[in-house]
Amino acid sequence: MDCFDLENPFTSLDNQESDIISALFSSESDHMPSHNYFLSLKSNDLFFSFRQEAISLILRAQYSCNIDPYTTYLATNYMDRFASRQEIPQGNPWVLRLLVIATISLASKMKEQHLSSSNFQREEGFIFDAPAIQRMELLILDALNWRMRSVTPLSFICFFISLFELKDPPLRQALKDRATNIIFQACNEIKLLEFKPSIIAASALLMASHELFPLQFPSFETSILSCRHVNKENQLKCFNAMQEMVANETSDSVIETVSSSSTTTPMSVLDCHCERSSSSMAAIAVPEKREQRKRQKLNGFCSESNRVKISQIQPCG
Repeated sequence: MDCFDLENPFTSLDNQESDIISALFSSESDHMPSHNYFLSLKSNDLFFSFRQEAISLILRAQYSCNIDPYTTYLATNYMDRFASRQEIPQGNPWVLRLLVIATISLASKMKEQHLSSSNFQREEGFIFDAPAIQRMELLILDALNWRMRSVTPLSFICFFISLFELKDPPLRQALKDRATNIIFQACNEIKLLEFKPSIIAASALLMASHELFPLQFPSFETSILSCRHVNKENQLKCFNAMQEMVANETSDSVIETVSSSSTTTPMSVLDCHCERSSSSMAAIAVPEKREQRKRQKLNGFCSESNRVKISQIQPCG
């Protein structure tokens, strides 16, 4: 299996570039969380806290396991899509940790990165054996219909940059790098979950161009809004939400810089003060895996076809 490139998810297709671009736009909705998930995050504090804690754990794993931000971004995409399709039992902290470990494991396999999570698991106070993690991976794979080559905002960056009249390679790279950082930053903003990946990518590029090339911003904006794939109303709405997000993050960074007692950690970045539920455990049943899958198996993955429930997966010790 080739290493998965988030910027080029369909590199294996032997099609013309125009066909690949069309495939990206036509399939992006399949790689988004459901709309009900977005509504639940807005209205349910417990659900919101669960997601915030999950992202905080993913960020802690990034530092503890020394994995790159592209892998953690992919893991977050898997987590959001899974949580939007499966009921998550509350009140058992190990469920959240197992979900995070399994999504990071899957993302690492897709990126062909070695993952050693034993230290991270010990730090978090839960140890899962390999069969338990593999069963959770199977649960996630089935919920995501084995669509693991996620179409994310990163997949559209190069396409939208190609619409700009920006010929100097270093300037194009600077624009791409800043837009990518904004996309990583947007991972924690629930307001942006309602927008398609292409709209988020376009908004991130417009934000980056507004910061780096303010004089050229009007022409860049015209290029984006003239694209036949872009919904102008959603684009402007997303850009406004992203502008607010960046402004808030900039303000928080200034406060943290001048405060001598502040310590930057994944939890402080997220400002996560989660209250854990004491509700009872509920079983989540997985539909049986189809006997013949046409999808490519992941490296070393356990391809059992039996039903799996989270209630059947327990931490060791």
